[in-house]
Amino acid sequence: MRTKGYLVLENGLIFSGYIFGFHKKTFGELIFNTSMTGYQEIVYDPSYKGQVVVMTYPLIGNYGTNTEDEESYRIHLEGFVVNELSKIPSNWRSRKSLDELFKENKVTGIEEIDTRKLTCILRDEGALKCGIFSGGGDFKQMLKETRESSSIIGKDIVKDVVRKEPFWWNKSGKFKVLVIDCGTKYNILRLLARQNFHVRVVPADYPAEEIIKEKPDGILISNGPGDPEPLDYVVRTISGIIERYPVFGICLGQQILGMVFGGKTYKLKFGHHGANHPTKTLKTGKIDITVQNHGFCVDIDSLKDPHCEITHINLNDMTLEGFRHKKYPVFSVQFHPEASPGPHDANYIFNEFWTMICQKEKT
Repeated sequence: MRTKGYLVLENGLIFSGYIFGFHKKTFGELIFNTSMTGYQEIVYDPSYKGQVVVMTYPLIGNYGTNTEDEESYRIHLEGFVVNELSKIPSNWRSRKSLDELFKENKVTGIEEIDTRKLTCILRDEGALKCGIFSGGGDFKQMLKETRESSSIIGKDIVKDVVRKEPFWWNKSGKFKVLVIDCGTKYNILRLLARQNFHVRVVPADYPAEEIIKEKPDGILISNGPGDPEPLDYVVRTISGIIERYPVFGICLGQQILGMVFGGKTYKLKFGHHGANHPTKTLKTGKIDITVQNHGFCVDIDSLKDPHCEITHINLNDMTLEGFRHKKYPVFSVQFHPEASPGPHDANYIFNEFWTMICQKEKT
């Protein structure tokens, strides 16, 4: 027997469907993801903390889930909305269904939602607060609770996803990279290791003096969830070491570096979430199809530091996708070069980090 459920939007719209996974009330910022595959990597991405994800592709769960495709130590998103949940997963790597995975991890999903209509609403009105409710109830009360639920704006949710203690990802490699974990995806760590780095991961609030004691050859500031503005402690830390090491920022890492150099951030209307976003490299004119997952961005006009050079732009809305510093060995990208899921067009970015560290070693 399936349980009726309701997706309630803060604008007063209510969608009815059926609950899957764990049956509980949940709230978050409702956004849509345009990826056709990779739902397991999406649900494990720490950058979705505080959010309920709508998948625009209509059939989800058809190839099941496995332990190899996890992108974090646990699932972080608040809820999951699909049109049709596959009841019988079929793939030789599958170990459990998405429904079973959600039950085990106490994550609530809702299916049989008109995700096309929902996506059009989000594109017109922007990201909205929402609630998923299991069973019957008072619609007025549901709407009240949804509207009173917390917003991700102005809130530090990085602290809710990072591990509290440093750990080694791998201990072999030519250079040591310290990853400032703001909600890092595992594939960033995998690709660093493949690039012949040995990788140590430290929490976002790791003090500058401890970073210096680690004697890294380079620093990577990871992706992560939510609003960058409350992360002043990370900005102060990076500002204190920016002259010492090559630094590479990904997604939230770019926003932190933007603030280090005096830039401002702002919230996008509905964010960039998916595996099909075109970006242009200004130096070469090359266009890559990239993976993106962010609701905030650095204001391209706010980077007044004369040493900051724009390297990439988004061809959908002309927002900032990458910059480098001409005085310090520092660069960043707003997209996800590690993909997972998505195309591998931007994997070359890790080679650029390697080259930057090699050049630094020669000086």
